[in-house]
Amino acid sequence: MRILFVGDVVGRAGRLALSERLGRLVDRHNVDLVVANGENAAAGFGLTADVADELFDLGIDVLTSGNHIWDKKEVVEILEREERLLRPANYPGDAPGRGAAVFHTPGGVPVGVLNLEGRVFMSNIDCPFRCADHQLAEMQKKTSIILVDFHAEATSEKMALCWYLDGRVSAIVGTHTHVQTADERVLPNGTAFISDVGMTGSRDGVIGMRREAIIEKFLTQRPARFEVAKNDPVLSAVVIDIDEETGRARRIDRVMELIG
Repeated sequence: MRILFVGDVVGRAGRLALSERLGRLVDRHNVDLVVANGENAAAGFGLTADVADELFDLGIDVLTSGNHIWDKKEVVEILEREERLLRPANYPGDAPGRGAAVFHTPGGVPVGVLNLEGRVFMSNIDCPFRCADHQLAEMQKKTSIILVDFHAEATSEKMALCWYLDGRVSAIVGTHTHVQTADERVLPNGTAFISDVGMTGSRDGVIGMRREAIIEKFLTQRPARFEVAKNDPVLSAVVIDIDEETGRARRIDRVMELIG
């Protein structure tokens, strides 16, 4: 089976890129399940109900997230009712929503999706390694195919988690930095890995945001209002081929689609 994972969707430019190319990618790669990180999909910060519905209507089966999922107040209600939206599992236990779930492909194959957030250069939340141990103990009772979105800053933390979970999950894909890395591989025990899938949004700015405000902030060290860039959109993703019987990844391939 094949899973298409789409890197961080940033604002309208990212949603337009999905609208333009997602269906074509699904057909070209014979994709069974589409997962995307949507924490920046609403104007670059957070997620709204309308934007979540738009992404699901475009063909996204599961939305993962990260630290920016909390940027819109209404997300609390969405997390409570929308089973297809995940937040990082290693937030404190009383956080709204859930961080892991098992979904089914149109052919009925169960696929576990686990969302984790890193701690290096980020918030001091619960340990993602120990959280993974706990979540996998339950998920592995239901399926051998498990995808992890590790939303983290440090490449070292992402790679360490992959070695820690090698052979216990089908794939670990990194998100958060918005820059696609070229280190995709399948580890010895069958876990596919990439440090960062990249961004689905505008290349005309700085990691999806208009460059003028970001440059000003670097020059002046004063607060600046960031806005989503609009031009030169790109869709960044990976396609992961997984053995349905064993849950081991056979290969992982990078995708970068330039729009227009």
